[in-house]
Amino acid sequence: MVKRVLLTSNGDEVSRSIAFHLAKHSCRLVMMGDKASLRGIADHIRDSIDGSFPVEVIALDMEADSQEPFDVAVHKAWTCLGFFDAFLNCYTYQGKMQDILQVSEDEFKRITKTNLTAPWFLLKAVATRMKEHGSGGSIVFLATIASGERGLYPGADAYSSVSAGIHQLVRASAMSLGKHKIRVNMISRGLHLGDEYPTSVGRDRALKLVKSAAPLGQWLDPAKDLYSTVIYLISDGSRFMTGTTVLVDGGQSLMRPRFKSFM
Repeated sequence: MVKRVLLTSNGDEVSRSIAFHLAKHSCRLVMMGDKASLRGIADHIRDSIDGSFPVEVIALDMEADSQEPFDVAVHKAWTCLGFFDAFLNCYTYQGKMQDILQVSEDEFKRITKTNLTAPWFLLKAVATRMKEHGSGGSIVFLATIASGERGLYPGADAYSSVSAGIHQLVRASAMSLGKHKIRVNMISRGLHLGDEYPTSVGRDRALKLVKSAAPLGQWLDPAKDLYSTVIYLISDGSRFMTGTTVLVDGGQSLMRPRFKSFM
């Protein structure tokens, strides 16, 4: 599967793994975000995968206040690749687990800019070019299950409220962009041990109690559990899917009341 993919990343474990597997499946990648952290991922792919395409890295401040920086960065990526088959937004900021009354104005603004404003600007910049090119493409957003009504967690009030908007953005933009052969979908992923909620309850406690609280008895493994769904959603095999949220959570969101009582 040779696809040209633009991927945003904050250098976290989830997006690192996705980038690696996309490169392993012969995708041509441009990664956007903090250039210093992403350069290490690009170098790792180059050193680990024989014959992989060089990964381009473009700096982008995901907390920028206006549309222009996003449009400029996307234009650079488009120039590097020639066009996009797919855009994958993996860049998120969960913030610390804290009571809603303790969330500062600056923290709320950071969460809003990163998890809603930036995806809005990026979708516009990417979809405009896909439309003008005439080839369409696949747009995929990634968020945790805390963004949905089945996955609410105490202390994630700001992240949950803001990232819930992505679910609606996916549905609304799928309606608007389908005529341009642009598909928009979302992956609502389960939590892994590096996420804020398991970290806040303690690693040992999280490892022990997930066995009883979750249907599959485990936290998400970023190295193994997400990339195949990403590959499917950017491939031609999902050509009839748009406006859809795919849950990849091992049933964690089904058992939310049990998580609360156990943990």
